[in-house]
Amino acid sequence: MTDPMFRVALLSEVFVGEGAEQRLRDRLADARGLGADLVLLPELPLNPWSPATPHPRDEDAEPPEGPRHRLQAEAARAAGVALAGAVIVRDPATGRRYNEALVFGPDGRLLASYRKVHLPDEEGFREPCHYEPGDEPPQMVKGLGMPLGIQICSDNNRPEGSYLLAAQGAEAILAPRATEAATFDRWRLVLRANAMVTASYVLSVTRPGPELGVPIGGPSIAIAPDGEVLIETLEPLVVVALDRDAVATARKRYPGYLAVRPEVYAKGWKALTP
Repeated sequence: MTDPMFRVALLSEVFVGEGAEQRLRDRLADARGLGADLVLLPELPLNPWSPATPHPRDEDAEPPEGPRHRLQAEAARAAGVALAGAVIVRDPATGRRYNEALVFGPDGRLLASYRKVHLPDEEGFREPCHYEPGDEPPQMVKGLGMPLGIQICSDNNRPEGSYLLAAQGAEAILAPRATEAATFDRWRLVLRANAMVTASYVLSVTRPGPELGVPIGGPSIAIAPDGEVLIETLEPLVVVALDRDAVATARKRYPGYLAVRPEVYAKGWKALTP
């Protein structure tokens, strides 16, 4: 009988500086020891929070399958656990940089990537100075025990991507963040709403503490497909069990059973396009 449970570790830690590679391997091994099938890291977990300033640094970006990419792949393989991480990738053809989420299988194989679409530009979050917005819609990640998708930080405040992932069949939406502790009440509201209207689990981890004068921090959170908060914690590592049957149930109930009607909204968006 297929196990309907899929276990995700929420790991609120960044891996920068001396010993980062070993610390990542150790933490993934800890998560695997707690039964995790997948580990979710915060936004850009192997980079300093460079958007704290408007000055980009060459060393923050790398080519496809660069050193941070390989480090995450090798750590996932060593621990035998799937991993949702990220890099700032530099397109070798154009030189453009992107905030790119990466999902690795427990064998270290890259299963999916996704480039952040919505970039804030304010004090402490000068993201357009460091990378450009992606221009491809999110795609469901296959090959794990549960179909899932990713919306990076501010993407969750434009929920079309979450709706699209749920319509593709994603049952859990991963939401790595780099957000201020003081804004968490607003984030909780948005993430709960996205879970409820998509009838999907929503799981989110932020960077753990202040960096370069930016008051980053706040809880990790896991939300059920009916909008119930399952876990909200400042603990750096927790594991939550996701029940695929709960997704199926929520999608039979209101509002999960409502038709998506993409043709109606496509018509409206098309009318607004110059």
